[in-house]
Amino acid sequence: MPKSKVRKKVKKRRAEHASIQREEQEVSHKGPSPRWYVFLMFALMTAGVVVILLNYIGLLPGGTGNRYLLGGLAGIAVGFTMTLGYR
Repeated sequence: MPKSKVRKKVKKRRAEHASIQREEQEVSHKGPSPRWYVFLMFALMTAGVVVILLNYIGLLPGGTGNRYLLGGLAGIAVGFTMTLGYR
């Protein structure tokens, strides 16, 4: 019975492992995120939810409007986008 060919993934895995180690070193070199970053991230998400709820209830000046809804959604979106940069 003929022998099957040997796969040559060892070199590729070593290169991937080396790049992962470099990325980990870069992240550890930058250090953790500052405390204000976390507070701002959650404050934006919370403010967005509060604005949407107040718009739904009708307690905001000017009545219910799409600009309040879009503003609340924008606050939530910016807060979630900030989570991508959290270390």
